[in-house]
Amino acid sequence: MNTSLGVIFGNRDFFPDHLVSEARQDILALFKEMNIDAVMLGKKETKLGSVETYAHAKACADLFKANRDRIEGILVVLPNFGDEKGVADTIKLSGLNVPILVQAYPDNLEAFNVERRRDAFCGKISVCNNLRQYGYQFSITSLHTCYPTSETFKKDLRKFESVCHAVKGLRSARLGAIGARPGAFNTVRYSEKILQASGITVTTVDLSEILGDSARLSDNAPSVKAKLEEIHTYAKHDTVPSPAIVRMAKLGVVISDWMEANDLQATAIQCWTSIQENFGINACTLMSMMSNQLMPSACETDITGVVSMYALQLASNSPGALVDWNNNYADDSDRCVLFHCGNWANSFVPNNEIKTAPILGTTIGEENTFGAMAGRASAGSLTFARVSTDDTHGVIRTYTGEGQLTDDPLDTFGHRAVAHVPDLQNLLKYICKNGFEHHVAMTMGNVAEALDETFTTYMGWDNYNHS
Repeated sequence: MNTSLGVIFGNRDFFPDHLVSEARQDILALFKEMNIDAVMLGKKETKLGSVETYAHAKACADLFKANRDRIEGILVVLPNFGDEKGVADTIKLSGLNVPILVQAYPDNLEAFNVERRRDAFCGKISVCNNLRQYGYQFSITSLHTCYPTSETFKKDLRKFESVCHAVKGLRSARLGAIGARPGAFNTVRYSEKILQASGITVTTVDLSEILGDSARLSDNAPSVKAKLEEIHTYAKHDTVPSPAIVRMAKLGVVISDWMEANDLQATAIQCWTSIQENFGINACTLMSMMSNQLMPSACETDITGVVSMYALQLASNSPGALVDWNNNYADDSDRCVLFHCGNWANSFVPNNEIKTAPILGTTIGEENTFGAMAGRASAGSLTFARVSTDDTHGVIRTYTGEGQLTDDPLDTFGHRAVAHVPDLQNLLKYICKNGFEHHVAMTMGNVAEALDETFTTYMGWDNYNHS
């Protein structure tokens, strides 16, 4: 689905009108190229569809209000100095609370005359001043002035799209906590109340209810057969006993039904040791499948971990995964091993295979751990992020960064990867000194800047961007 942006063309009456007309053409062509839908005034609804007076602001605001369910962000375009009050009044009257990006056209020194002079360089400062006076948070382009047709602005707009998606999703997220956290893991404690203050709702269910409903399902139920076929086609499973896959299918049906009934976008599951001891399987395969379908699922009832996964997914439009910062990589201080047993989607691990969890199996019997997964993540660009509630100070703290998944040799089991992160040692010091969890979320691609903007500017969270 295309992103929908409300567009405000700022204007000042003593600047040439044709600058606004040219800007409209530029934005329409750009949006067509980037598959973005525009919500903007028609050329005849106000003077060339621009906003200059309070009456224009009301007209644009009414249009935005009529499309409030579609609009994910607002782009302010300044082909000339613009009218700062008109821009701010439009947003105020619309009642929208979405990300805002302010763009301004540059002047051309070879056409620095009355007919072509813009002064948007100065007008942008005034518009931003008014937005701040009105209490709005906003984003700005990487260059103070830029043409919408430039590659620089296209990159800015792609980042802004990611910000819009992440803000919209996080402010209305509904997450499911299935079971209590493992007793040994204080590290995944979190505050529901602090999350709720940011719009993130957590719905809980006792693991015994999920396992009980799963056990009561018939092997021949159509929903179980359908889920069984889904598992069979998802990953290699040659070594997995049939009864274990049937139990996975039953558990998958119950979790899916519970998520649908409660309108949940993501889950965190008590994945050990109760499931193994009372139901005889690992939940990893199901979590991988859900994450692959853009319904992220985190291990060990790590709710803030799945918030991290969901944020990355929203920004990148690709699955997130939860991993452990797990091992050093020989004596390379900028490389480490990422590991889990594991919930990584097929998009990370093309050769995914359903296996057992050897480490967990040493205490509860490896035959009870079918459903764990194994495979090496493909090499490529990496963005990582972590969200954590700081209950002592009543705030949410986060960190973000980028690196590379490499193809360096790694001979071990489970879901695994080698990551190269520049200045990794200082990042690890920051994580340890600030009490972050050993879990971190990752996605393929480069969206750290978009998440930094999302977390700090629009969610009001304290973020460290490791760049």
